[in-house]
Amino acid sequence: MAQELELVKNFGLRNKREVWKAQSLIRKYRRVSRQLLAATTRGEASVGSQAEDVLEHLKKYGMLKEDGDLDAVLSIKVEDLLERRLQTQVYRQGLAKTLRQARQFITHGHIQITGRKVTVPGYYVKRGEEMTIDYYPGSPMAQEAHPERATRILKVEG
Repeated sequence: MAQELELVKNFGLRNKREVWKAQSLIRKYRRVSRQLLAATTRGEASVGSQAEDVLEHLKKYGMLKEDGDLDAVLSIKVEDLLERRLQTQVYRQGLAKTLRQARQFITHGHIQITGRKVTVPGYYVKRGEEMTIDYYPGSPMAQEAHPERATRILKVEG
């Protein structure tokens, strides 16, 4: 329970339910990975395409390195998944001063990805979309002189 509270605090989540959703998704990928690994050891031929689909999906969302395999899926942590949320990405890219402010900007419609307004803080950002996150042009936040606008400095965990 203390670890869940720490995750809520560190990632600016609204409540523990968001942590539980991430944990559930991780459990799903681990379960599928274990089943596919077991099927490959039994020598089933149809497993190859399913394994590729799972690995490609995880690589597309940046949760797995390009050279990752089914064994690497078993080592994915909840923090890896929470790091891919739009709320965290907006904060890490310096569009907001705090994680809470990042959540507010997203829900109020101030953030876009590849030209489309996204109002869901829990949206999982794909690898190619990371650098297309910006302020929505129709938003007051798009003006350089807005007082709440953060200067765009990449935040690095240290």
